[in-house]
Amino acid sequence: MAQTVYNSQLDAFDLYHQIQETHEPKFSLGGPALPALGHAVAGSTGAAISNILTYPLALIVTRLQIQRALRKEAGHTADEAYRSVQDAASKIYDHEGGISAFYAGIASDTAKTIADSFLFFLAYNFLRRTRLQARGKSSKYLPVTEELGVGFLAGAFSKFWTTPIANIVTRQQAASMLSRKQPQRDAGASIRAIALRIRSEKGLQGFWSGYSASLVLTLNPSLTFLLFETLKRFLLSRHKRSDPPPQATFLIAAISKAIASTITYPFSLAKARAQTSSRSANTKGSEKTVESEKMQGTTDSDSSKNRSGVPNNVFSTILQIATTEGPSALYEGLGGEVSKGFFSHGFTMIVKQYVHRIIIRLYFVILKLLNRFPNPETTLEGVKEKAENVVTAAQRSLRPS
Repeated sequence: MAQTVYNSQLDAFDLYHQIQETHEPKFSLGGPALPALGHAVAGSTGAAISNILTYPLALIVTRLQIQRALRKEAGHTADEAYRSVQDAASKIYDHEGGISAFYAGIASDTAKTIADSFLFFLAYNFLRRTRLQARGKSSKYLPVTEELGVGFLAGAFSKFWTTPIANIVTRQQAASMLSRKQPQRDAGASIRAIALRIRSEKGLQGFWSGYSASLVLTLNPSLTFLLFETLKRFLLSRHKRSDPPPQATFLIAAISKAIASTITYPFSLAKARAQTSSRSANTKGSEKTVESEKMQGTTDSDSSKNRSGVPNNVFSTILQIATTEGPSALYEGLGGEVSKGFFSHGFTMIVKQYVHRIIIRLYFVILKLLNRFPNPETTLEGVKEKAENVVTAAQRSLRPS
């Protein structure tokens, strides 16, 4: 299989393609190969554990992303603002109940991570098989551009279904900040209460706040891949590029991920703000323009749509932030995001390996219990048969023609 860059969404399939799509037979003397679902479970479990380990950092990043918007709306004092990741961690620990405050919304976010992985698996597997069938029976691999395209579409599909959960998680992460803005708004609220509040504030479409930003962020793996290939050319000698050492692969992939995260970070910030806002993007300031529109006799449908709260696209949101708050506002919390990506990358790779081994062992135990795993006699017969085939082939090759 062509080498691919590690990606938390594609991770569930890396080992699957390496094992299942080689030219070796799918059934060995050791028993049947682990089904694709087993690899998906391993990848999802690894991602979930990694998510739990890095969740406090994710919570801090979310708060750093939204604090300027909340400060403008609620008039928070400068003393309440987080100046850095370390300052945020200290204030959350001191004022919100210690360690437990860093895990607000962890259950919902872990469920979202698992659901995201499985939905991505279903869509990716279906789309990839469809493209391979369209290319012909002999095709086992897709070109890089098609592979990345399939990944983008699968990511868009999974994000569509998990964005409502993401909206709830973001509000859980920022609950204490939102409650300062409006007392008893979301602090300590249940998932159901938060969901009802989102619906009352924005309607059903409010559950998909930030989805357009998620679509852009889905391109992050493609960008990481391109950066990885570019850095590999600059940093590695020619004879090491085709099969780089594991340490070099990890480091270059981590650097690529950090650069890609920096480029796409404004979209992540825009998504967080859209998800914690209590109203649609265009309702801000729309009341101020109603009177002037009446004086000018503006009655077109576009203006009425804007006043009704139809959200702007994510690019307009980013432009508005840059214009009103300055370009630096688009990168508030970037250090935490890059650190989270680096640690998550490492944790997922390590954890997934261990989880994969456990799942393989469980799989073979189940096969044995179901009498589908070959017993020693069957294995010995298979060895004898293969040996006889080898001897026969050797004898035929030695016979004079």
